[in-house]
Amino acid sequence: MQRASRLKRELQMLSTEPPPGITCWQTEERIDDLRAQIMGGTGTPYEGGLFSLEVKIPERYPFEPPKIRFLTPIYHPNIDNSGRICHDALKLPPKGAWKPSLNISTVLTSIQLLMAEPNPDDPLMADISSEFKYNKHLFMEKARKWTQEHAVQKNTGIVEDNKENTQDQKASSRKRVSLSAQPEAEEPAKKTCV
Repeated sequence: MQRASRLKRELQMLSTEPPPGITCWQTEERIDDLRAQIMGGTGTPYEGGLFSLEVKIPERYPFEPPKIRFLTPIYHPNIDNSGRICHDALKLPPKGAWKPSLNISTVLTSIQLLMAEPNPDDPLMADISSEFKYNKHLFMEKARKWTQEHAVQKNTGIVEDNKENTQDQKASSRKRVSLSAQPEAEEPAKKTCV
């Protein structure tokens, strides 16, 4: 009961006072299955991109963090090819920083900040992390290219009014699946996020 009433309050807040560049809404009638979109920040290689995320709310929320993953492919040292995100706010202590006083809005805002300021010292993608640390120009170039290919809206129907552009969502999901189905030799090296 606490979860349902808290989620309704959070969703109401997200629709009336969303953080800048972030939208979040529930899919159909399921309050535990949300979608979010984060606009790439100005001055980052993700600028101009609109990144879709899946937000799953666990049964024990707010005592457990939401499960969030990118549906839109993104070239980032802390986000793998399946869209999983290495971020302290998405993990329980002692390894993580989740606490019940956090909410969906604060977590999405912290993911937006992670996009602007990657943490190469705690990577999910070791080779992208090395590139970020030692060849930042190449990293920026590749991240911009991925943003253009996967996150820039090709039509003028940019999602507004908290509605999901289902064709783009399905295409993004297929791209994510096809990317993760590529041979191991082409997939960047991974490191477990601790």
